[in-house]
Amino acid sequence: MDRLLTGLQPSGALTIGNYAGGISQIVNYQKDYETFLFVPDMHAITVPQDPEALHRNIINAIAMYIACGVDPDLENMHIYIQSENLYHANLSWIFECHTPHGDLTRMHQFKAKSALHETFTEGLVTYPDLMAADILLYDAKYVPTGIDQKQHVELARNLAIRFNNRYGEIFRVPEPMIPTIGAKIRDLQNPEQKMSKSTTNPKASVFLSDTEKQIRKKIMSAVTDSDGVIKFDEENKPGVSNLLTIYSVFSGCSIEDAVAKFEGGGYGDLKKGVADAVVEKLMPVQEEYNKVIESGRINEILDEGREFSNKIAAEKYEQVRKAVGFGRI
Repeated sequence: MDRLLTGLQPSGALTIGNYAGGISQIVNYQKDYETFLFVPDMHAITVPQDPEALHRNIINAIAMYIACGVDPDLENMHIYIQSENLYHANLSWIFECHTPHGDLTRMHQFKAKSALHETFTEGLVTYPDLMAADILLYDAKYVPTGIDQKQHVELARNLAIRFNNRYGEIFRVPEPMIPTIGAKIRDLQNPEQKMSKSTTNPKASVFLSDTEKQIRKKIMSAVTDSDGVIKFDEENKPGVSNLLTIYSVFSGCSIEDAVAKFEGGGYGDLKKGVADAVVEKLMPVQEEYNKVIESGRINEILDEGREFSNKIAAEKYEQVRKAVGFGRI
């Protein structure tokens, strides 16, 4: 069984963009692949975090994964926290010593995030090496990702190839798995940008934990355009196209069917239809989330995931350690 690996930062509440680009793929493919699903808490601290909030977000993320349909009882499902496996950081350092600085500063995410802060830590520069370690430790064949993160998988691929050429065949070269629909859900108020967990605009993102009233209010206030025509055209009609994409993801229909359903109607009808689809999907998820939190099972699930992931990572790191010449012969 091939391996699939993915994680979502616990830097804030998860959005419908996280669901569309990541969680839904895990749910769809979890029976077909050995799945490594982790919470990358080490990545979260590339920008300042409140420690107590980070603790909560880690547990909340796990509960939300499960509420959305991730099955922790599958034998091939491994759920764990990144920082509870020290091999991630160890391998990341080795990768930092094999990565040209220019490869890191050219990253789109680095440019975007560094532009938001007058000063930033070196972790914001080097975290793609940590992301590569997250992936390559487990010989993952597939990495579900949105379009905005594809560049990081490409760096992991380049590192694997470079390392294998220098030291012998150690790493499997991973492949990105990008959804055909919903790879990038956009900001409701600025559809030129990606929907973000860390937005400061309360109307910009729909969170998986939002109430029905909040969901409907945010979607009904989404930015569209002035021509009143419903069609899918991301370049010229990004707001309308984003709403059609959200409807497609949450209703389970194709973009073409979504356009056909709303074509000839007004933007109000489109927004109401989108809100209905999102609410119908998320209300049961929220009920299940509360049940997961109350069950007390999360620690047991994470303990099992930590034990299994450490075993796999230790074996891979030992190969790497010997290859680069660390320690005694």
